[in-house]
Amino acid sequence: MAPRTNDTEPTRTDGSAPPALSDPEAMPTEPAAGTEQRAVPKLHLVSGDTGRPEPSPAAEDERVAAVRRVGAVGRRWRAAQLGGSVVLLAIALTAGSIALGAMKDSGGTAVAAAPSAMSPALLSSGDIDATITSLQAQLRSQPKDFGSWATLGLAYVEQARTKGDPSRYPQAEKALARSLQVKPGNEAAVTGQAALAAARHDFKDALKYADQVLKENPYSANALSSRIDALVELGRYADASKAADIADTRRPGVPVFTRYAYVHELRGDVKTARRVLEQALTTATSPGDISYVAAQLGQLAWNQGDYKNALTFYARALAADENYLPALEGRARALYATGDKAGAVKGMEQVVARYPLPGPLVELGELYEDRGAEGDRMKAADQYALVGAWVALARANGVNADLDTALAAADHGDKAAALRAARAEWARRHTVHTADALAWALHVNGHDEEALPYARQATATGYRNASFIYHRGMIELATGHAKDGRAHLKAALKLNPGFSPLGARTAREALEAAK
Repeated sequence: MAPRTNDTEPTRTDGSAPPALSDPEAMPTEPAAGTEQRAVPKLHLVSGDTGRPEPSPAAEDERVAAVRRVGAVGRRWRAAQLGGSVVLLAIALTAGSIALGAMKDSGGTAVAAAPSAMSPALLSSGDIDATITSLQAQLRSQPKDFGSWATLGLAYVEQARTKGDPSRYPQAEKALARSLQVKPGNEAAVTGQAALAAARHDFKDALKYADQVLKENPYSANALSSRIDALVELGRYADASKAADIADTRRPGVPVFTRYAYVHELRGDVKTARRVLEQALTTATSPGDISYVAAQLGQLAWNQGDYKNALTFYARALAADENYLPALEGRARALYATGDKAGAVKGMEQVVARYPLPGPLVELGELYEDRGAEGDRMKAADQYALVGAWVALARANGVNADLDTALAAADHGDKAAALRAARAEWARRHTVHTADALAWALHVNGHDEEALPYARQATATGYRNASFIYHRGMIELATGHAKDGRAHLKAALKLNPGFSPLGARTAREALEAAK
């Protein structure tokens, strides 16, 4: 749920005709390496049920222990891996394939079910490679199966998102084009185009394709979800709220409930967001749904500085899927915030060893800087260097990575490049995240007076994000609004005192200096 992010000028592929069925590029046989009161969604069938679901301690311990064993293996080869990561990513830019992982962003569009011989259940991240292999076999014998072409395209989108392999986006585009070539305008392929556009952060096209599907089928669960995502990422929060209400009326379920919760969180209604997610967790049955919803609850708790419950929910997510990246990353952040810095570093090293994406890379770099042991400054620099490599790879495969560039480079890279990227992203969409990124990029470049209105806009919806509040406080201090600046720095630390290894420390130092 960028939300949470994560939340990153789309570069399109060459637009050539769909490849022949035997084209290995199209069908690889192996995977690449002010709060408004609103009605509660239909999920709320149990009156007064607002308690947090309790995970099974036995299941928790067994699963989390397994994660730690995997992490230990990852750490043993991490030293060699870090040294070669830039090379691996550089190779990927020309070879179009990497064997690295990635986090599905929080506002990610779920893979849609398409009319084919494949079971939609196979599109879960755990079976995505098997899904692709099965679809390839299906299409070799039935090359005019437009539904399987569409499903293959969607599977490539999911593989790219869950394995950090942007090279799969061109493959997805070609598979979807083949589906549309066989049957123009078919719903499954257009739904896939919406998912692909969203994955590439081309949210205007994502909205266009979602609306195209909904015009023909107003009850398409995937198009309804894609529409909410696109409106949120375009900063059209009131429209996104209405879209969430409509989706809840037409197709209530976990995909809609999680989006409904995020829309409320963005408007500062944390209570409703938590209640919806808690009850969504009670309805979730598949490991994928359980890990996804539980991790969202962990993120929500962490955002409010509730680290104990954050760790509980992350453990619940890992009990369902021991390799679920958002839970692994979130747990590392929560461990840092509770004072377990060693556990945080080890946990984030585990994440980065397998999933070197901008967010975890920056977080690990900051953890090293905060620890300050011998060699840590160089280790941190290694992480920041990899962000640029990932951004280059993403852009080479049609992903708009300006927000990633702005956020990472503002503090740990080329400040001028950060400002260029932030301005470019703001020109495309006005969200609280882009407002915050532009404000901070302006600040680090010395344009504080210009930055202040954007910092205020980033916090105007009531979204309770300590980083946004911290950025606003620092900018206010820089522009002579000392009283407001101190108040916002205090508010950021009160809300989430461990919001950032370096940012929290800087906030405390600024408050001390401002006395």
